[in-house]
Amino acid sequence: METKPFHNAPEIEFKPRFIERYSKLTDWDAFRQCSLSFLKRSIRVNTLKITINELKKRIEKAWDLEQIPWCKEGFWIEHAKKERRDIGNLIEHSLGYFYTQEAASMIPPIVLEPKPDEIVLDIAASPGSKTTQIAQYMENKGILIANDYTYERMKPLSINLQRCGVTNAVITLMEGQWFKRSGIEFDKILVDGPCSGTGTIRKSLKTINIWNPDIVRRLAITQRQLIETGFNLLKKDGVLVYSTCSLEPEENEEVVNYLINKYENAKIEEIKLDIKRSNLILEFDGKKYDDELKKCLRIWPQDNDTEGFFVAKIRKN
Repeated sequence: METKPFHNAPEIEFKPRFIERYSKLTDWDAFRQCSLSFLKRSIRVNTLKITINELKKRIEKAWDLEQIPWCKEGFWIEHAKKERRDIGNLIEHSLGYFYTQEAASMIPPIVLEPKPDEIVLDIAASPGSKTTQIAQYMENKGILIANDYTYERMKPLSINLQRCGVTNAVITLMEGQWFKRSGIEFDKILVDGPCSGTGTIRKSLKTINIWNPDIVRRLAITQRQLIETGFNLLKKDGVLVYSTCSLEPEENEEVVNYLINKYENAKIEEIKLDIKRSNLILEFDGKKYDDELKKCLRIWPQDNDTEGFFVAKIRKN
């Protein structure tokens, strides 16, 4: 894997506790090198408005597209002459023909497999990358509830749903945990909750400075509440996908382990994708997790030259 380092990468310092923790979890040198390298730009073609071939014809004279193996609508994109990086300024972006979305971020909606006749909840939807992808797979049919918890997060969500031509979505503003009062049962639920973002250092270097174990522990509490709320809102045989862009076991394996230990009818299903993956963390900080977690997906930035991501697929039996 060839990566382009930031010019000032040698000057960036990680906290000693971070280095100690991540040296136990992965190949530290490979993780550091990849985390301090440029992230390839990627887009997802919005088939609600245009076909993949039509978009290719519009932009391929100036832009090179490379297929993302796990997403047929996804492409890494680079200017043919390597002169431009401003893909957000393309008219095709303004028209909603494509969404600028990181390649690993496309995985959770693919795993969720939403169908046109279903009732689907995206419990933490803003800014809308995965929400618009779900609507695309639903073909603007069925009912998609796009929820988030602050007014400020409503703005980008509303704009992106409108730009992408999504017409089957209802936007709600509330804490995800409040949905248990609604009485609605869902076929599919995406819980892509707030997280420490340690898989996104490549596009947000401030994560290195913000990180501390106390924040991770507090976020894990919220994540357990959200995944449990989501699971209880599922119909029988419904599917919940839990995902984060964190690489912390406390926010990933431990959260899913909590759910399957509390609910006997929560069953993890294996994720089958054309993607390089790493072993799941089944023991961390003196805690051991269920072997069923091996069916989940954990990818480090160095695995596929993407962001780091964790994805679990859970069915309610």
